[in-house]
Amino acid sequence: MADLFSGGAVGALMGETVKYALETYKKGREFRPTLQTNIETLDALAPLVEKMKDFNDLLDRPSEEIERLEKHMREGKEIVEKSKKFTWRKFFSFPGQQVKLKKQDDKLKRDLSVIVQAQNKRDLMEVLTKVNGIFEILMRKDKLGQFDGNEIRGSCGAPDEPQCKGMVEPLNKLKIEMMKNGVSVHVLTGLGGSGKSTLAKKLCWDPQIKGKFGGNIFFVTVSKTPNLKNIVRTLFEHCGLREPKFHSNEDAINRLGLLLKQVGRNPILLVLDDVWPGSEGLVEKFKFQLSDYKILVTSRVAFKRFGTPFPLDPLDHDHAVSLFHHFAQLNHNRSYMPDKNLVREIVKGCKGSPLALQVIAGSLCQQPIEKWKNMKEHFQNQSILESKRYFPSDETDTDLLCRLQQSLDILEDINEKECFADLGLFPEDQRIPATVLIDMWATLYNLDEDGTKAMAIVHDLNTRNLINVIATRNVATEIDMYYNNHYVMMHDLLRELAIHQSKGEPFEQTKRLIVDLNGDDRPDWWIGPNQQGMISRMHSFVTGLFVKQKQLKVDASILSISTDETFPSDWCDMQPDEAKVLVLNLRSDHYSLPDFTKKMSKLEVLIVTNYGFHCSELTKFELLGLLSNLKRIRLEKVSVPCLYAMPNLVELSIDYCKDLIKLPDGLCNITTLKKLSITNCHNLSAMPRDIGKLENLEVLRLCSCSDLKEMPKYVAGLNKLCCLDISNCVSLSKLPKDIGELQKLEKFSMKGCSNLSGLPNSVIKFGNLKHEMHVICDEECVALWEQYPNIPNLRIDMHKEDINLNWLHRTHS
Repeated sequence: MADLFSGGAVGALMGETVKYALETYKKGREFRPTLQTNIETLDALAPLVEKMKDFNDLLDRPSEEIERLEKHMREGKEIVEKSKKFTWRKFFSFPGQQVKLKKQDDKLKRDLSVIVQAQNKRDLMEVLTKVNGIFEILMRKDKLGQFDGNEIRGSCGAPDEPQCKGMVEPLNKLKIEMMKNGVSVHVLTGLGGSGKSTLAKKLCWDPQIKGKFGGNIFFVTVSKTPNLKNIVRTLFEHCGLREPKFHSNEDAINRLGLLLKQVGRNPILLVLDDVWPGSEGLVEKFKFQLSDYKILVTSRVAFKRFGTPFPLDPLDHDHAVSLFHHFAQLNHNRSYMPDKNLVREIVKGCKGSPLALQVIAGSLCQQPIEKWKNMKEHFQNQSILESKRYFPSDETDTDLLCRLQQSLDILEDINEKECFADLGLFPEDQRIPATVLIDMWATLYNLDEDGTKAMAIVHDLNTRNLINVIATRNVATEIDMYYNNHYVMMHDLLRELAIHQSKGEPFEQTKRLIVDLNGDDRPDWWIGPNQQGMISRMHSFVTGLFVKQKQLKVDASILSISTDETFPSDWCDMQPDEAKVLVLNLRSDHYSLPDFTKKMSKLEVLIVTNYGFHCSELTKFELLGLLSNLKRIRLEKVSVPCLYAMPNLVELSIDYCKDLIKLPDGLCNITTLKKLSITNCHNLSAMPRDIGKLENLEVLRLCSCSDLKEMPKYVAGLNKLCCLDISNCVSLSKLPKDIGELQKLEKFSMKGCSNLSGLPNSVIKFGNLKHEMHVICDEECVALWEQYPNIPNLRIDMHKEDINLNWLHRTHS
C-alpha cells in the first residue's frame, strides 16, 4: 500500500488524468461541429428520400431499402434533438454524445451509398433489357408502321409455376373454356386460401394454354383498392413497351384497347387476380371486342353478371392427402414414416383447405412422431381455426383464420354477418331448411315474415361462397314466396368460422350459447339434476355455493343444444331469461322438453329437429302453455302427443314426421294460428273435422302428404284463408264441396294432385273475388280448370317441375 502513494505512482496517475482531460476537452470542442454536420446530412437526405419513395412506388420497386434508411434517419433525428438540448454545463457529456452523432452520420452515408449503387445497377439492367426489346420490335416493324400480331410479345405475365396438387379436375374445366374461341369472362371463385390464385397461375403455365396464347398471357393482381392506371402500366410493361403517362383512367383504357388490338391478332388471356366486391365495373373496362380474348377473374365473390362462375370447393379427402404428402415431404427415404391413420386424422382436421394443408404439413415436415401425435390430439380437441400457434408468426398471410375472416369483412350489411354466425347453431353436414332461417331472422333482426329479405341474405351469402343453396324442387317461389324446398349447406370449415364468431365473448355476455351434449360429457358449467341433489344436501354446510350454483344465469338471446343418441335427458337447470330462440338438435327416439323451458318468458321461436333415423317423440309440451311471447314452432321428424293452449302462437310447422297419422290433439284450439304447415308427413290420412275453429288461419299448407285422401268440408269456414297449398297430395281424390266459399283466397297451389277427378261446382264462386287469384298447377289440373272457362280474375300458372333426387338427403343419418 505504501508504494501506491510513492512519488512515481502519483506522477503516472496525474499524467493519465491530464491526458484524459485533454481528450475530453478536444472531443467537447468537436461536439458542436459534429452536431451541425448531422443536421446538414438529415436536411439534405429528407427531400432525396421522398423522391426515391415516389420512384419506387411508380416502378413498383421493393421498399425494404428505403424503409431501412428512413428508420436510421428517425434515429438520427432523435439523437440530434437530444443533442440540441446539451449546454456547457453538461460539457463532460459532450464526448459520449459526439461519438453517437459521428456513428449515426456515418451509418446514414453508408446506407445511402449502398442503396444508390444497387439502384444504379438495377436501373442499368432494366434499361438494357427494355432497349433490347424495343430494338427487336423496331427491327420487325413493317412499312406501314404497324405491328404484326407476333411482334408485341412480352414474357408470360404469370408468376413462377406453382405446385398444384389435387386440382386436376377444375384445371381441366377451365382449360376447356379457355380453349374455345371468342370473347368471354370467367370467374374462378372460392374462399380465401382455397387455391384460386394458385390454380390461375397453374393455368397460365399449362402447355396447351401456352400453346394457344403464347406470350399473350397477362397476370395482374387487382386487390382491394385497385389502381387502374397502374394495372394498365403493368400490361404495357409485359409487352416490353415503355410505361406511358396517362391523363385519366379513360385515357389508360383507350390506349390499352389500341395496344390489345395490335396484340389481338393472336389469342389473348388476361388474368385479373383477387378482385374484390365493388370492382365489377373495373372488370367491365377490360372487355374489348377482339377475335379471341379471354378474361379470367379470381375472387371470393361469384360475380354472376359475367356468367356461370367456377366454384373452387375444398379438396376431397384423397386429393387432400396427396397435397399433404407433397408439403410434408413424405417419401420412402424418411427415417420416420407416419402411419396412414395418423395422416388421415390430421388431414381430416385441415377441412380440405389447401392453405391449412400446406402450413400444417410444412410444420410437421421432418418432425419426430411426438409432433405428429400432438397435432392429431390438437385437432381432436380444438378447431383448425384455433391453431394459430402452428402457423409461422412472421407470415400473417398463412393465418387461415385471417384469410377466412376477410370473406366476412366483405359483407356490407351487419345483419348478414349476424345471419352467417347463426348458421353455426346447427349440426355439421346437415341441411338447414330456409324456412327455419326465415323464422329466426324475422324475430331476431325484424326482417319481413314472408322471407323476401331473409332469402336475399341467403342468396348473397351463397354468392360470396359462404354457403350453398340447394332446391329439392324447382318451385315457383316468385309466385307463392314459399321456400320449404330450399335448404342451406355449409362446409365444416365455414361452420367452425361461424361458431368462432361467438367464441370471443364472455360466457355471461354471449349472444349465442351453443351446447353439444355427447353421452355423459358436459360443459364445466353444466349442473344436472344429480349435481343439484348433491348441492341441496350440502346446503346446510356450504350455503354460499348452493346459492351461487343453484341456477345458471344465461343472457344469450339464442340457445342451441345438440345431443347424441346416448344423451339421457338430464337437462341442466339454467335460467335463460333473455333467450328469444331455442334450437334443439336431437338424435334419439324419445325426449322431453327441458324443464327450464317454462322459464323462457321471452321465447318467440322454438325449433326442434330430430337427426336420428327414427321419428322422435317429444313430451312435456305443456311447459310451453304459459309462454305468452311464443309465436313460432317448427318440428321436424318430431311427433307430439298433444298441443296445449298457446296464447300467441301464430305459426306451426310439422315436417317429415312419417309416423304422424293424425294431427296432435288440441291443435284446433289454438285459434291464434295464422300459418299451419304440415309437409312431407306421408302417413297423415285425414285432417281434423273442427279445423274451421282456426278462424284466424291465413295460410294452410298440406304439401307432399301422400296418404291424405280428403280434406274436411269445414275448411270452407276458414274465412281469412288467403293461401292454400295441397301440392303432391297424390291420394287426394276430391276437394271440399264448398271450397268456393273461400272468398279471401289469393294463391291455390295444387301441383301433383294426380288423383283429383274433378273440381266442385262451387269454384264458380271464385268469380266473385275482388282480387286476382293464382292457381299453380300442372298440366293435368289445368284440364280440370278449363271446364270452368268463365271465371274472371283467375290466373292459372302451369308449372313444370324439375325432378331431382336431392330430397333423399332429408332422411337423416
